[in-house]
Amino acid sequence: MSEVVPSWPRVLLRRDWVLALLASVVFAVAAWFLGQWQWHRYEARHERAQLVQAHYDAPPVPVTEVVGDAPLDPSREWTTVMATGRYDTARTIFVRNRPLEGTYGYEVLVPLRTADGVVLVDRGWVPNSDEGAAVLPDVPEPPPGEVTVTGWLRRAESEPSEPLPRPQLGTIDLDAAAHLAGGPVLGGYVVLDEERAGGVPTPPERRPARLAEPTTGTGPHLFYAFQWWAAMPIGFVLVALGVRRQVADARWRAEGHEGPRERPRKVRIWDEEDA
Repeated sequence: MSEVVPSWPRVLLRRDWVLALLASVVFAVAAWFLGQWQWHRYEARHERAQLVQAHYDAPPVPVTEVVGDAPLDPSREWTTVMATGRYDTARTIFVRNRPLEGTYGYEVLVPLRTADGVVLVDRGWVPNSDEGAAVLPDVPEPPPGEVTVTGWLRRAESEPSEPLPRPQLGTIDLDAAAHLAGGPVLGGYVVLDEERAGGVPTPPERRPARLAEPTTGTGPHLFYAFQWWAAMPIGFVLVALGVRRQVADARWRAEGHEGPRERPRKVRIWDEEDA
């Protein structure tokens, strides 16, 4: 008596293939959400790149035209600004564990007291002291007297600073920085580009190292998003191929063949045979 060849639907209803289909559904849903996650990361980087490109090389405007006491509007971040005032070096703030070119050190924030309020100026980066992180490093003094600074406005960092010995911060938390600065500060801080005292710019050797320029690349996130979405049907394709193979094997046996079904042999053609 010949074996009855099962149909595709009957094979799919078998327990192992039902479980395989459920696993394929789970994988497809996971791949969809992973693709969405990568897409949102791409959008965030793309938006940031557009902000930088729109503001970074623009002519400076007075800082108080862009930000006041309230937190800086995200759409105005990286605006090129200028301010004139006097540095309060006695209240210099050190933001620890900041990397620059693979080395960790401090970013140096100095309150600049202007006629319209206090703005924190990130003058740059200095390495840790040779005596360890417990000892603050030497920092090039900013110029005395009236100074005009130009730079780029940044928002406060989202994570609050952990408690640290004065005058250190773990993040650029403007509320905590205001406490160290002795009073309210504007709702954004300035990453220093140039400072001038008496019209003369501060030479590089008399200021902390410049911070790295912001990156405008979007990374591989868009590629990863499409990669995850393209992978969504893989499980279903494998199930379809497996079911097809079982149906073909059953048909082979129903035709009276014994043993495993023969697969077409691949013929390999070597270059030396054609010589």
